[in-house]
Amino acid sequence: MMATQYLPCCTLSLLVLLQLVLGQYEQLGYPPGYPEPVQEQYTPPQLAPDTPRIQLRLAGDKRKHNEGRVEVFYNNEWGTVCDDDFTIHAAQVVCRELGYLEAVSWSPSSKYGKGEGPIWFDNLHCTGKEKTLALCPSNGIGVSDCKHSEDVGVVCSDKRIPGFKFVNTLPNHVESLDIQVEDVRIRAILSSYRKRIPVTEGYVEVKDGGKWKQICNAEWNQFNSRVICGMFGFPGERKYNARVYKMFARRRKPTYWDYSVNCTGNEAHLSSCKLGQTTSVKSNGTCAEGLPVVVSCVPGKAFSPTPMSGFRKAFRQEQPLVRLRGGAIVGEGRVEVLKNGEWGTICDDHWTLLASTVVCRELGFGTAKEALSGGRLGQGMGPVHMNEVQCSGFEKSITECFFNKEALGCSHEEDAAVRCNVPAMGFQERLRLSGGRTPFEGRVEVLAERNGSLVWGTVCSEGWGTMEAMVVCRQMGLGFASNAFQETWYWPGEVNADAVVMSGVRCSGTEMSLSHCLHHGAHLSCSKGGGRNAAGVSCSETAPDLVLNPQVVEQTTYMEDRPMFMLQCAYEENCLATTSSATPANSYRRLLRFSSQIHNNGQSDFRPKASRHSWVWHDCHRHYHSMEVFTLYDLFTLNGTKVAEGHKASFCLEDSECDEGENQFQDMKKKKKKFKNVAETPFFVSSFIYF
Repeated sequence: MMATQYLPCCTLSLLVLLQLVLGQYEQLGYPPGYPEPVQEQYTPPQLAPDTPRIQLRLAGDKRKHNEGRVEVFYNNEWGTVCDDDFTIHAAQVVCRELGYLEAVSWSPSSKYGKGEGPIWFDNLHCTGKEKTLALCPSNGIGVSDCKHSEDVGVVCSDKRIPGFKFVNTLPNHVESLDIQVEDVRIRAILSSYRKRIPVTEGYVEVKDGGKWKQICNAEWNQFNSRVICGMFGFPGERKYNARVYKMFARRRKPTYWDYSVNCTGNEAHLSSCKLGQTTSVKSNGTCAEGLPVVVSCVPGKAFSPTPMSGFRKAFRQEQPLVRLRGGAIVGEGRVEVLKNGEWGTICDDHWTLLASTVVCRELGFGTAKEALSGGRLGQGMGPVHMNEVQCSGFEKSITECFFNKEALGCSHEEDAAVRCNVPAMGFQERLRLSGGRTPFEGRVEVLAERNGSLVWGTVCSEGWGTMEAMVVCRQMGLGFASNAFQETWYWPGEVNADAVVMSGVRCSGTEMSLSHCLHHGAHLSCSKGGGRNAAGVSCSETAPDLVLNPQVVEQTTYMEDRPMFMLQCAYEENCLATTSSATPANSYRRLLRFSSQIHNNGQSDFRPKASRHSWVWHDCHRHYHSMEVFTLYDLFTLNGTKVAEGHKASFCLEDSECDEGENQFQDMKKKKKKFKNVAETPFFVSSFIYF
């Protein structure tokens, strides 16, 4: 949809700041004295050995993350499901297998687009209680007379099963052994590494039967170390001082795991490696080589120690050819590559964990834990530079992988994205949200050192804004900030945490932790006090992402002189300089006029902050003012000196064509207006700067 906005009081900039809409929640908290129901915890289903092992995903055309075409991975190939005899009970099985609480609906006839590959299931007859779709009666895997025009889709509840962890890869099943890798960790042994965050060197330990055990290094190789480092968020491995660990092993008797590991080096997790036969462990507790496995990992630049702080406080992409955009946290986003000076995206055809891992390592992270398709993390702009990417997993850059330069048939609805493994920094343990109706909102409380001890307290809300809230939501792993609050009297937090322990917080928005932002330190200053006036946030898993097209600004900019008597509206809206009050009515003032094209590349719809019934009509410009601040503009000279600044205070959609099912919006003057969602569509802005 194209929409037009008239902005009489803006100054030029390439920065667009959006006001995010307050999230809507489905459930309120429980009053004091009424215990909340026990949350259902996810337990991986125990399947019979002869159950076909499949993996599911949702894909297809324009959609949300919890809906899409049902695709099945079987026999090393992705395929689809036919809609014949499909019911809500089958959709229930699909959604629960994907980690959602329940199914909402299902759609026949390839609503989300036609898939590719085999049609693995046809004539499914599920009861809804099956542990996997493979247990539902059907014609048999791969037996179907359907076409891809009959591919089925589902819509799942947005709520996830508590404790469910989605892994976009199939585990490696060793036919001769029944081995389950419960958990893996790197345990720092040397005192110099025990004090470091993140832990980069130590014993590799596997949890077996509820106990942590070391691995014998008799058959350990560099590829195994590469996989271990990758799954803990590190791009590579390095050598370590074996003599020190040999001395340590002599003093303490290790407990060894019974199996050996044989990785190829491109696996995303140790559980995907081939596990060998029982190792030969001597009765005295030593293995053939006499040492437990030790790994030493190389952290990426964002997590590397620095002389001042121990690690970088703010994360900024420094790679010249690849970047991630649209992600809520560090290590996730839409993959964009630079070609011929222009950023573009990657089509998700044949997008795999191997290709995603190459991107993650290139950017200084570990292996990929998810390879996302279908524009899951927002749609990009510009060209689609790469398609059908095929990697071995050992390339230094995604540009070294084989790919098809032609992207015929690809659109930004198919933009590929990744979620990478990142090092555990422990940031979530020093921050909490208290008093909110859901885990996604509340008063911000931080763990700070006061008088030699750690205490919980509040954050002063003076100057608290969206940038600070974005850092809080990122640190908590809760997505994006939908609002920043300077009063939280409606969120009763912990009584013993009312005192202010952090003030003067100023964030750039790129920090990984609130403690990395500028603040007063131990010298607190907060006239508002804590308690009911403390800072608060509400977070959302998805958000709009407004991007200004600077080329349109450049192409449409021109100067114009207008008499003062024609600038009454601009004067009333405080858009003119203070000297304008002394300007005679017949004198001229100079305008810089331009248009802007703004795209919403985010995962959520963008709407004015105020509901349309609260919009204020302005007779001057014949449109509504629907937001306090919509766009910020700065004007610079060629040498970089800022000479003007300002903001746009309205959001106006004019005479646009409505999508089917959308209602027209009529203003008070009966001039035809049409209101619709503007997500994922560009809209135009006509702007002025007055001198």
